[in-house]
Amino acid sequence: MRNVYYKYDEKLGMYVRVYPNVRVRLLTWLRQAILFVMLGVAGYFASLLLLGTPESADDLRQENARLQSQYDVLSQRLDDALAVMEDIRQRDDNLYRVMFMAEPVSDAVRGVNYVGTNRYEAYEDMDNAELVIATSHKMDLLARQLYLQSQSFDEMVEYYRNHEDMLLHLPAIQPVANKDLKRTASGYGYRIHPIYQTRIFHKGMDFACDIGTPVYATADGVVKNARYEKGYGYIITIDHGYGYETRYAHLKKMEVKKGQRVVRGETIALSGNSGRSTGPHLHYEVLQRGRHVNPAHYYFMDLDADQYEEMIRVAENHGKVLE
Repeated sequence: MRNVYYKYDEKLGMYVRVYPNVRVRLLTWLRQAILFVMLGVAGYFASLLLLGTPESADDLRQENARLQSQYDVLSQRLDDALAVMEDIRQRDDNLYRVMFMAEPVSDAVRGVNYVGTNRYEAYEDMDNAELVIATSHKMDLLARQLYLQSQSFDEMVEYYRNHEDMLLHLPAIQPVANKDLKRTASGYGYRIHPIYQTRIFHKGMDFACDIGTPVYATADGVVKNARYEKGYGYIITIDHGYGYETRYAHLKKMEVKKGQRVVRGETIALSGNSGRSTGPHLHYEVLQRGRHVNPAHYYFMDLDADQYEEMIRVAENHGKVLE
């Protein structure tokens, strides 16, 4: 369980939750990736020390088989670590750099390939040379990507220091309490309409929750609209500035009014079942410069890398929306 911190806000007259900043979360992911690889490599070499020297041809064959298995395991762990790095790269290029309007790291810089050079010439005469070379290449590639990603994160930290106000206005948390992700009902993308049973594009994310569940503003901003709309029912739209808006639909009760300023984590409404809805839930949308984007990509203050992957999996496995 992660620690949760609060501080007293004199303007609001209440305690508000303090969220870790982007630098802390990015460095945590990087440390986890490095630790994962280090443990795999350490386990491999530890097994070599424990195996000892073979005393017979049979022992030698068994040792070779064990070494083969160890290389296979190490290769698989490197594949897993590279997959994690690819996920971090995607979020870095398509989210963090987009937020700060920074150019993505070019594929030419990230995609250095050592295959075909004499870098692995010394391994060509070894037993299982192909596996040894492939594994060594993966380790070099991971080391290269870790180095580049670390530099990229340092650059993003500098952007953060210069754009701290922007981060306050980014929709960076979930609109309802959903630590265990059990309220995730349906995600962004094509889904089956619950009434017409046709395939439609779902512009937001649905959270299944009881009527009366608190709904939170996901970033600082100004209430643009708080009204009843056909289909959406009672809906609140918040203008966060920097080209971002969020919408909260099918509400039971609205706690804010048009023109009111709100801060991230403030209760703005109670969830309900108003409008065209097949069950109590919250429908949540994020717009960037007038275009709908996937809200799940913006929960970086609520979710670590594993929870993000789990949310995407759960949301995609639910084939129907609730409205």
